[in-house]
Amino acid sequence: MKHDLITDTHDGELVVFLLGMKPRRAWRLDQALFVGRSMRRMQIEIERDRAAGGALGYLGGFNAVGPSGPLVVQYWRSFEELETYSHSTDFAHRPAWLKFYEMTHAAGESRVGIWHETFRVPAGAHESIYADLSAPVGLAAAVGAQPLTRRGRTSRERIGA
Repeated sequence: MKHDLITDTHDGELVVFLLGMKPRRAWRLDQALFVGRSMRRMQIEIERDRAAGGALGYLGGFNAVGPSGPLVVQYWRSFEELETYSHSTDFAHRPAWLKFYEMTHAAGESRVGIWHETFRVPAGAHESIYADLSAPVGLAAAVGAQPLTRRGRTSRERIGA
């Protein structure tokens, strides 16, 4: 039985950014819609930049539904580039965040929870394997795929341990 084994092509530092939305018990439709639309606008913005050469540092990502609601997984070249994007008033994130804060403050409390986690992965400290997929997923979909043996046959070899 033949197995097509691949790994990602990324070298260097990597930032994995998780972002989620969780409607609370007494949620408000206006807040949930605002968050959903804002997240979509930001994704379109960074995907357009990526297609134009990736000056912002966004490598790619995907959407999923987790146990608490919608989830976005993103891969960035560096923490500094992610931070620059998120703090700049030239892009969609900062104005949306300020509007969300204003909206929830005026309402007395947020009825839609937002969370994020950022993982800074030093160069050589990640590994991946993808087996028998019709198309790459995850990091390999974001940065490209290569035959597994170019990085090593075992996870220990690929992660540089």
